[in-house]
Amino acid sequence: MKLNGIAHRSVEADPAAGCVRILDQTLLPWRTLWLELATLEDTLHAIATMQVRGAPLIGAVAAWGVALALRADASDAALERDAARLVATRPTAVNLRWAVERMGRVLRPLPPAARAAAAAAEAARIAEEDAAQCAAIGQAGAELIADLARRSGSRRSDGRVNVLTHCNAGWLATVDWGTALAPIYAAAAAGIDVHVWVDETRPRNQGASLTAFELAQQGIAHTVVADNAGGHLMQHGQVDIVIVGADRVTRRGDVANKIGTYLKALAAHDNAVPFWVAVPSSTIDWTLADGVAEIPIEERAGREVTHISGRDAGGEVREVQLTASPAANPAFDVTPARLVRGLITERGRCPATEAGLAALFGR
Repeated sequence: MKLNGIAHRSVEADPAAGCVRILDQTLLPWRTLWLELATLEDTLHAIATMQVRGAPLIGAVAAWGVALALRADASDAALERDAARLVATRPTAVNLRWAVERMGRVLRPLPPAARAAAAAAEAARIAEEDAAQCAAIGQAGAELIADLARRSGSRRSDGRVNVLTHCNAGWLATVDWGTALAPIYAAAAAGIDVHVWVDETRPRNQGASLTAFELAQQGIAHTVVADNAGGHLMQHGQVDIVIVGADRVTRRGDVANKIGTYLKALAAHDNAVPFWVAVPSSTIDWTLADGVAEIPIEERAGREVTHISGRDAGGEVREVQLTASPAANPAFDVTPARLVRGLITERGRCPATEAGLAALFGR
């Protein structure tokens, strides 16, 4: 995808420099800064502080973190210790655990001297696979938007398709293309007139700060709305489809995503608006069935709720305090499968059911 007109991926390896580069997402949209991750500690910090975020991207960066760590110590003990530290940084996004475990399966049988090179090669494969999977998700989801465009032309004079999304599930959350935004990019590339309602997504404002930023970079029409505006827009026929990403999907189709997603699903269900979830297979947790009971929900610092940053009249980015009261900050909620119209994956679309997922993935 493009940043200031130049094609980039959200994590880029530089073998000559012995590092990987990431875009510091905590500074967007006001400043773009590429950071170099050269050690495991750099990687742990970037994931924990959300300089990188989004389930697929966290997984890819964690894989590179394993590779960076092995350059310093490739022993069996170090491999297990470093893997555990990476997995502990963000408990809800299953891609993180998936990527670290995949790296371990490749590296454990090898002698320590061969591990660093093998780790770099495997991390590169994970990144390439993620980009390819997200491109395929884009094509599978664009078919839904194209169908809506054909129907929209008969009931709305402008023929435009209005998509509502929550949080950020674009190329900033993956290696490239995105999950929920990939169908939008693919539809726009095919000449479909698409407009995106972008939830602010508080706390942290990933919608207003990140989704709006990347949609603007790609030239996609969009409008930022308050988180609580979605139901109103649906009631008045201004949302044709809701597409969100996910941090974990159970084998029965329950979906964990940024806090507030469940409320959008309820509003969509009440207004007969199709609610779709776009995920690569690495986001599916085949070990879990009941998302509400079994998916661990990360509780982040209350400061993300009590404080907010923005640009003042003088152009300076500042943080201000919104309240002096204590704040709770569950980072995710779970949308039950019964509220999900279907899942969009790299293998195509399916119902959000155990049978639907099994039909696609042979589980």
